[in-house]
Amino acid sequence: MNDDRITLITADQFLQELVATLYMAGVALTIGSVLGLLLGTTVVLTRRGGILPNRPVYLVVNTAVNLVRSLPFIILLVAILPFTRLLAGTSIGTTAAIVPLTIMIAPFIGRLVENSLLEVPAGVIEAARSMGATPWQIFIRFLLPEARGSLILALTTASIGLIDATAMAGTVGAGGIGDLAISYGYQRFDGVAMLVTVITLIVIVQLVQWLGNSLARRVRRR
Repeated sequence: MNDDRITLITADQFLQELVATLYMAGVALTIGSVLGLLLGTTVVLTRRGGILPNRPVYLVVNTAVNLVRSLPFIILLVAILPFTRLLAGTSIGTTAAIVPLTIMIAPFIGRLVENSLLEVPAGVIEAARSMGATPWQIFIRFLLPEARGSLILALTTASIGLIDATAMAGTVGAGGIGDLAISYGYQRFDGVAMLVTVITLIVIVQLVQWLGNSLARRVRRR
């Protein structure tokens, strides 16, 4: 009896979806890191007691970050479909998935950046002020260098979360490893496909974590 459900993946299919996952994660992480750094530093600098306190700006940015972060990614993915279609020209596919992935990861990185910057001892900022440093100099020459190790670990955490999100995006037609696991591993009962995708994701996450830890240790020793 023929069973059309059993269709094994090929090496070319696997490599294609792996590249799609790395593409989605890489582009979203790059754009999201820039936006997240801006969001996180704005919240830290404009908060009460910050270098440039500005309550209206702080409230707007802080509220926006909280609103986006309160939405589960799968809901965000569906909720912004019109916006995704406006930017990417389509709401389906690897490139289209970058839009919700970026919107999801930017506020997350923003909070991680905020926590990293707030870990810098207040004495460092006070010392910079006593030397006559401007707010910009305090941020660039004192705040950021002191938080480098923590920022690298924050980016590592964000990268791993983004890889998880790309797998979820695959369930709605974005392609990548997640789509491979659902289309073949689950719907076509391909145990090999499921095993390969799981192992691949584990390896990628372990490599990212190892790289992040190594870089953070190297920076902190300087």
